[in-house]
Amino acid sequence: MIKKSSKVVLSVSVFKEGKHFIAYAPSLDLATSGNSAKQAKKRFGEAVDIFFEETSKKGTLDRVLKGLGWRKIEKEWSPPFVCQEVKEFNIPVLA
Repeated sequence: MIKKSSKVVLSVSVFKEGKHFIAYAPSLDLATSGNSAKQAKKRFGEAVDIFFEETSKKGTLDRVLKGLGWRKIEKEWSPPFVCQEVKEFNIPVLA
């Protein structure tokens, strides 16, 4: 039984792969897909809920999060720092 919960902010990337959209969070190494970005994000939210619910029920939440690089700070879990930046690169084009 879960007695207490806390909020955490996760960085989620959504990208198109073929005809599908993928939602991925590196801090949980968790991904879902959908036919639209909206559907992928909705499914991702559901997957995160299931992830935390199941690992809590099994008593493996602390071990799994620690293995993913999370840190416990004052009894609250904090995801590893994930930096997302937009950078410009040159792509060679054959003439």
